[in-house]
Amino acid sequence: MPNRAAVSVFFAVLLVAAGILSADAQTDETIETTPTPAPLAVGVYVHPPFVMNEDGHYQGMAIDLWEWLADQRDVESEYIEFDNVGELVDATASGQVDIAVTNMSATRDRAERIDFTHPWFDAGQRIMVNDDRSAGFSDILSGLSETGHLRAYGWIALVIIAATFLMTLFDRHFDKDFPHRWRDGIAESFYSVMSVATSGRPPSRKNLFGWLGRVWQGLWLVCGIAVLAYVTSSVTSVMTTLSLTSQINSVADLSGRTVGVQPGSAADDYARELGINTRPFEHIDEAMDALLNGRIDAIIDDAPVLEYYAHTNPQQPVTVVGPIFAPDKYVFGLVHESPLTRPLTVELIGAHESGRIEQIREQYFGDDE
Repeated sequence: MPNRAAVSVFFAVLLVAAGILSADAQTDETIETTPTPAPLAVGVYVHPPFVMNEDGHYQGMAIDLWEWLADQRDVESEYIEFDNVGELVDATASGQVDIAVTNMSATRDRAERIDFTHPWFDAGQRIMVNDDRSAGFSDILSGLSETGHLRAYGWIALVIIAATFLMTLFDRHFDKDFPHRWRDGIAESFYSVMSVATSGRPPSRKNLFGWLGRVWQGLWLVCGIAVLAYVTSSVTSVMTTLSLTSQINSVADLSGRTVGVQPGSAADDYARELGINTRPFEHIDEAMDALLNGRIDAIIDDAPVLEYYAHTNPQQPVTVVGPIFAPDKYVFGLVHESPLTRPLTVELIGAHESGRIEQIREQYFGDDE
């Protein structure tokens, strides 16, 4: 009996040991077969100073904030760049990317397609204009035509032609020293008429009719001064009007203008709602080139983007004008019902409370907004 008890104890010990070894083996196998989490597909749209691409290395306020969040969640990122924010939103909605990182405005249309994190930046839209843009010759001609002055100039030209012809006939008949060849006589008369019309003073002429001739010359002077005053005042009036109407200081001044926007952006949506004529540009540098070359009249974009460009490019003759309009908030976009939405939102709220977001903002915008 003692031998049987000893054998039973021995087998019990073997069974326990086998169970422990089996559990350890299963644990080791589980550890060895647990896959490494795949990096997140992070879609970006280059929009300084929030996203910038320096020789393939992404940086900027949105990138710095995202990488801080990624460190908190212990995830890796694989960046995919898109040409505009509209394509980035489409890629997020379709699941091509896990998260959209740029200065994305939270709008109703986007909220119907993708999820948003907690907002991390307050912004809005502003307008940028070219300081050097002034009315050109074609603008002045158009203004003179619209106000009816060109038609009056046409009548003045006909009067000048008629006066030239009549003066030629008069001098050929009464002034024996007047050129006998028609072309020479017409040229002499035309010069006399234009001298009166443009300067109010006739060239030296013979007084063929005594006091009546002087009265006639005086009447010519009055006509010339009147023509000169009319032409000068009409051109000045049109140029003043063009100067006033060409100024852009707010959204109300954009009617009838061509405005540069980025396709799919909040500025694009806002301009279309107001019926403003827009021209799409993928990046801010392209829009600036069009503005400086007169292909567009203004740019509507996010206020911090325009202000940052003006601050970092002082050599460019551009100015950000008017107050902020269409205020909005920047968020990160995620695939609809993404499991990352809540954790990232919690981290962002904590970053607001701890001052981390403010620290990142100050790196790009300084101490004052």
